[in-house]
Amino acid sequence: MRSDDGRETYYVSVGGKEILKDRGASPWEFEIRANEEELYRLQDLFEELASLEEAEMLHFTWHPFGTASTEQVSAATAEVTNRIYHLLHELGTPETKAFIERMRLS
Repeated sequence: MRSDDGRETYYVSVGGKEILKDRGASPWEFEIRANEEELYRLQDLFEELASLEEAEMLHFTWHPFGTASTEQVSAATAEVTNRIYHLLHELGTPETKAFIERMRLS
């Protein structure tokens, strides 16, 4: 149900990079309230993370013993992951915010 501020409830799986409207559709970790623009921001971050993870996998395949850029690729992945958790904290329900704070994810 959409509220007056245009926000709806969504269920988010970070590992699966999914944003769900139906809480029973798939396993999820976080409940958020987001409007369309916020939802697009989160989806963009998930897409960026997927691209970085793919690049990281390919990089490690071709450079198994590491290089300076290995650290850069890993740092970029960690930075996007942190941005995801920060946004989830911003949009999260009180339970989601408390969990992220307890886990020191944002």
